[in-house]
Amino acid sequence: MDILQEIIAHKREEVAKMQAKKPSLREALLQSESGIIAEFKRKSPSKGWIKEEGRADLIPLSYQQNGAAALSILTDKAYFGGHDDFIRQARLSGVTIPILYKNFVIDGFQLYEAALCGASAVLLIAACLSVQQCSALLEKAHALGLEVLLEMHSEAELEYATLGPDLCGINNRNLGSFVTDVENSFRLAERLRSMCGNGPDAPVLVSESGISDPATVRALRQAGFRGFLIGENFMKTPDPGLALNEFVGKLKD
Repeated sequence: MDILQEIIAHKREEVAKMQAKKPSLREALLQSESGIIAEFKRKSPSKGWIKEEGRADLIPLSYQQNGAAALSILTDKAYFGGHDDFIRQARLSGVTIPILYKNFVIDGFQLYEAALCGASAVLLIAACLSVQQCSALLEKAHALGLEVLLEMHSEAELEYATLGPDLCGINNRNLGSFVTDVENSFRLAERLRSMCGNGPDAPVLVSESGISDPATVRALRQAGFRGFLIGENFMKTPDPGLALNEFVGKLKD
């Protein structure tokens, strides 16, 4: 085998790894007792730096070791101090559970970035997209082997749930004012469930942001949610993985 043949053979292996089926966020939440999507979030537009020194090769793996069903990793650099490489670093550190690529996706190019860095699913935000744009991005994400968590905040946005996402998220944080109200999930849950149905192919419901009490998680589960995205509550502590472990322990009490 000459050098070119050797390079091409190795390249085929690399491409095969990139195309390999990723761990399913949807299935992970359905099978998990906690349903917690632990978020690696170093910065917030409203709070500033939460953990500027936070390392993507340490905290995500610690989350996995301490009971997370899945991870969410912020990749927006300007406002959240994130980077695509954080997902790569997490994977290289040994993370095998599903990872949500959390960014403000407005173009199909970003979906290729998500797939290449090792994400399992991508966030699409109704407030950022028209129904037509969201539908096109959802279709493209599925073609690339990515699941879609479709995020909504208001009753007016619930029409997006009919596009066929794998997961439907209710954001408890208003993205305009950044005010957080967990009651938003409870307000919209029944309407969302009636629109999506309860069949085996119905999207999994996820409550996002502002969750800091295990009792809230239990109540949200009773309302039909199976995923609970929690980041700041863990990241603001000295040891986010330990904080997750303690939270999961209280869920079992």
